Order: sequence, then structure tokens, then C-alpha cells
Amino acid sequence: MEPMNTFNHSLSKIIGSTNASPNTFQASASPWCVHLMESPHLISTPIHSEKRPAFGLVLALAFMLLPIGLMANVSLDLGSAAPFAILAGTGITNTGITTIAGDIGSFPTPTITGASSIYLNGTNYGGGLVSQAAKNDLINAYSDAVGRSATNIYGAVFDLAGLTLPGGVYRDPTSFALSGTLTLDAQGDADTVWLFQAGTTLSTGANSLVNLINGAQADNVFWQVGSSATLGADTDFAGNILAYTSITLGHGARIDGGLYAVNGAVTLDTNAINNLTTVPEPSSVLLLVGGLSLLYLQRRRLATKAHLL
Repeated sequence: MEPMNTFNHSLSKIIGSTNASPNTFQASASPWCVHLMESPHLISTPIHSEKRPAFGLVLALAFMLLPIGLMANVSLDLGSAAPFAILAGTGITNTGITTIAGDIGSFPTPTITGASSIYLNGTNYGGGLVSQAAKNDLINAYSDAVGRSATNIYGAVFDLAGLTLPGGVYRDPTSFALSGTLTLDAQGDADTVWLFQAGTTLSTGANSLVNLINGAQADNVFWQVGSSATLGADTDFAGNILAYTSITLGHGARIDGGLYAVNGAVTLDTNAINNLTTVPEPSSVLLLVGGLSLLYLQRRRLATKAHLL
């Protein structure tokens, strides 16, 4: 993964911060979300029950045939928080020239300090309604991340340096550290998902690196942190950090992904943050279940025609 020092698009300066808005969360749909809705036109003429297989059984069999690893390989849904490069709880503080690709906001405290030296390719939503709705979705995503079952569990304060990991859910009940290079290998599957669950903290040493290979995507990497995350100076990081409290980036640190501090502040120091939000493609689970559903409906139509003859 090459260090992200520049963005290939124009950057505009932040002009002030947005005033805080109402104190209640309001639902907001991300513009790239795709909603699958059942069509009433798919209902066919009833047939004898002994000739109609139970649709629930069809779905159950579909999921039984799926490998457990595939079921675990489901991305976190950030909802309307996904377009945010930074979403904080108690404000954003910046020192030095920082470039950000993606939206920013902070709720309930909308304060942004050092905004004059932030170059933003996105929208500053401050503490307004968009940030409030995004924070609500962030809380839901954080809860989902905490509740995922681990495929690998490590000992106290485990250092991930030197490892090459396939997709999975990796948990350390205490803290994750990174003192060198961590390689995430998608093995040719761009939909591969990684979730790291740190009980308390995430910290990286200076010049640490998260290296993505064989199709791995930064927006499919998630770091759930029980308290605070700290990236050391000149760290080249990848993935979305969901910290319960605060996130701090050392001087010159770079990240491909989003910084999401549920209850605390995000502190920057001459950094580059690039949110890589993409339109999600249908997962293998949805494709399989959808295919079986269509097959079932086709068989119902044929059975109905035969019954009417």
C-alpha cells in the first residue's frame, strides 16, 4: 500500500464550522444504500399445500450450505456515517496542514479547532442534523462490531506486527498494538472483511504500516476500540477506526478509512485522511439466497400452471 501523501482531486479549505442543531437523532439514509424490496407482482395463484415446499425451509437450507467463515465475512453497516472521514463526539482539534477526503462532523460538541489549516474535499456538517443522524448510525455499527463472534482471540496487549491475516474477526480482550507491518491478504476476494476488536486501546508505533494485498480494500477493514486509539508518527494505516472514546493521530500519520470517535474528540497533527467509501455490492449470501428465491418462485409458477390444466 503506497503512503497517501496527496489526493488526486482538488481540495477546498474549511470555512468556519456549522452551528449545532436540535438534540434529537433523525433517521437519514445514505445516498448509496440499495434497498431490496419484495414486489407484490411475484405472488402467484395458490396451489395445493402438499405440492408447495416451505419457503422458510428453502432459505434455511441455503444458509446451512454456506461455510461459517462466509457468514462471518459480512461488512459492518455504517449507514449515513459511511461518507464521513471524521465523526467525533466532543470536537475536532488540528495542528499543522491536514488534508481530508470525506465529510466531517461532531455531535454533540461541534467545535473544530485549527480549521484554517485543514483542507477538506467534502462537507463540514458540524453538529447539525446530518451529523446527528450519522452519530446514531455509528452507535448502531459500534454495537454490531462489539457483538460479533471472534474467529481468533489473542493474549493481552498483542502486537500484530509481522502477521499476514486473511479475513476474519480478531479479538484482544485488552489492547492491540502495532510496532511494524501488518499484512491483510484478501486472497483475490475484494469483499473480504476484517474486524479487529480491542477491549480497551489500539496503539501503533512510529512508521507502522497496514499493508493490503491481493484485492484487500481499506473500507472492508474495521477497528473496534473499547476506549481510545492512537496512531504513532508517520503511521500508514488502513481501515475504519470506531473508538468508544477518542482518536489521536501523531505527526504525519496517514489513514485510508474513517475516524469515528463515539464519545470523545479526534485530534490531528499534519495528517492525511482519505475515506474510501464505495457502493456496496451484493454479498455472496444475498446472491445465493436471491437465486434460490427466484428458483422457488419459478417452480411455484410451473406448479400453478400444471394445477390449472
